[in-house]
This record gives sequence, structure tokens and C-alpha cells, in this order.
Amino acid sequence: MGIVAILFALGCEFADEWFHRGLAYSPYLPLLLTPLGFAFTVWLMRKYFPGCQGSGIPQTIAALEHGVGEQRSKLLSLKIAAGKILLTMMGLATGSCVGREGPTVQIGASIMHSLSRFAKFTKHEMDRGLILAGGAAGVAAAFNTPLAGIVFAIEEMGRSFDEHNSSTILMTVIIAGISSLALLGNYSYFGHTSETLVFGKQWEVVIVCGISGGLLGGLFSRTLIMINRGLPGKAGRAMREHPVMLAASCGLILALMGLISGNSIYGSGYIEAKEILSGTGTLPEEYGLLKMIATLVSYVSGIPGGIMAPSLSTGAGFGANIAQYIPSVPTGAAVTLGMVAYFSGATQVPITAFVIVMEMTDNHEMILPLMAASFIASACSKLVCPTSLFHTLSANFVKRPAVIGHP
Repeated sequence: MGIVAILFALGCEFADEWFHRGLAYSPYLPLLLTPLGFAFTVWLMRKYFPGCQGSGIPQTIAALEHGVGEQRSKLLSLKIAAGKILLTMMGLATGSCVGREGPTVQIGASIMHSLSRFAKFTKHEMDRGLILAGGAAGVAAAFNTPLAGIVFAIEEMGRSFDEHNSSTILMTVIIAGISSLALLGNYSYFGHTSETLVFGKQWEVVIVCGISGGLLGGLFSRTLIMINRGLPGKAGRAMREHPVMLAASCGLILALMGLISGNSIYGSGYIEAKEILSGTGTLPEEYGLLKMIATLVSYVSGIPGGIMAPSLSTGAGFGANIAQYIPSVPTGAAVTLGMVAYFSGATQVPITAFVIVMEMTDNHEMILPLMAASFIASACSKLVCPTSLFHTLSANFVKRPAVIGHP
């Protein structure tokens, strides 16, 4: 699983690099490439790879909580894993604002579920444990954050846990981590940051980031849930009846946003977040807001892709905005807190949020501020969006075909 995740990561990086080479040739290229690419990707998905749309985490949760037998195989299979890899790379190659981490969860769960069938496991809990392990390994390998993979499996995907499943998950995550170390070395996703906060007088930024990140993340989730359930009237009917046209329209909107943002909103946002964190970037002040909208537009289009990495990048943008108004706080610290707060607000998994950011920035001095901002953000998010994004989408997925990009 770890090797597949690493190869997928390398493929996504190549696809994103290919798109940016086109941007260097002409910044207007996305006006044609992105709508056509989105439309073709959605057409291909609906015809040959149903079940590959969106993040992949809702499908994995649905398979864990509601799926059995053939129903589970419709959500997790080797065909879906192959489609997820191909179509996510196609989306990135044509300018989508998505991450690979959510898809990696579904890919990992699909591989482990398929292995359970080939090995003829008969117990339902064994099959469930392997799916959990595959999803956890996906997060661990994609971000090179093994602890975050375990926490994510427990906090978001599992919701119920037993000793047998824990050993399965730990072993799979360890193997995925070793594979990542062997192929890519011991790296931190965003490098190393050393900023700290003085307890007391600088902690105001924790509260500001926690509240603002939570409210903005909750707004993002609520909007996505509302659109996924279906808009009323002619707009909602058009989205359901013309998904390929919807994808092309979203592609055009994204291309126009790209021109407004100086072509900074495409892709997962990894490079932009790293630039903001290190203070070396020249991004527009409205980057955080534009990235949030671009992520929403990409998800609504129906193409495969996750929201984790774009959410971290969005949070980095908002953190940089907050840092301008609190000059006594190190900019890197505000950016890191913005990342964890928005991520926690969008996903409502506060423990995963602060663990994943801590591992990705390799800054253990910020554990307490990250933890506090994450829990404040999760609480504030629930004021705007009472239900968890991934679990709500998974429930809709089981009850009826999802509106966005589903055949």
C-alpha cells in the first residue's frame, strides 16, 4: 500500500508540474484546457469508473458503516482504485484545485478490501479492520505522517475501535511509513518550522485563528453539504441532468479565478502553503479566500480529488492575513495556527488536525497552541455546520446517488 501511495504521489506531482509548464507558456491556456479537461474527466468517470468522484473518504466511511458484500464492493475495488489514480492525475493535469490525500484513503481501503477477498477472510470485523488499515495507511503515506494516519482512522473513519483492528492498522501504517522512508527519505511535508508562542501575551492569536478558522471551515463544509444534497429549482435540475456541462462550467470558473489570483489557486496548494510558511512567497492577500472558493468549485465539478491539502493551503492564507493584524506574533506561528484551525473547522476532526500539522511542520514546540486552536475551531465550526462533512456526505452517498458527479 505504501508503494502504491508513493507512486500515486509522484504521478500527481508530475501531472501538476505538466500543467504549470503549460501556464508558463500561456496564462490563458486554462481557459480552454480546464473546462475541456474537467468535462472529459467526468465523462470518463461516469462511463467507466463510477464511484470515483470526490474525495473518496465519504465512500470509505460508507463502506465501513453501511456497506456489506456487493454493496461494499461498489464503493471499494481495484477498478475504483485504478480509476481514482488515473482521474485524479487527469484533474491535476488540467488545473483542478484538489489534493491526493483523500483519494489515497479510498485507494488504500480498496486495495486492502480486495486483498481480504483474495485471502478469503470470512469475518466481517476482519474485513472492516483491513479497510480501516488501508485508509489509515493512505493518510500516513500521502503526508508522511504515520501518527496522523492512525489518529485519522480512529477519530474520523472508525468511530468504534477494538483491539484486533488496532493491531491491523498499526502494522499497515508502519509498513506504509517504512515504504515512504525507503523511497522518499525522512522528510517533513512543509519542512521544519521553529516559531513558538510566549504563553499568555501571544496566545491571543490562538483564539483569533481558532474562531475565524472554525467559522470559515464550517461555512465551507455547510456550503458543500448543501450543494451535494441538491439545489432547488432549475439550477439543481440542471446540475443533475447535465453533469458533464456542469464540470465544464466549473472548469471555466476555475480558469477565470486562476487569472484573478495570478495562477496561484491551481493544484493542491502545497507549494503556496510552503511559501507562505517560509515567508518567501508573493501571493495575493486574498489567496486564502480564493483557494477556499476554488476548492469548492473543483469539488462541485464532480472530478475526483480531496480537500485536505487545499484546506491546509487555504488555512495558511488566512493565517497570513491574521498575522498582519497581530504583529507581535511570529508570522510562521500564525500561519501554522491558521492551517490547523481551518483544517479542523472544515473536517471537524480536531485531534487529527493538530497531529497532522505538527508532524508536517516538525514543530513540537507548538503542540499546545495547535491543540487549543484546533479544538476551538472544531467547536466554532459546529455552530455553522452541526454535522461532520465526510460523515454527512457518506450518509447521502448510501441513501441515494450523490448529486455531484455521480452516475
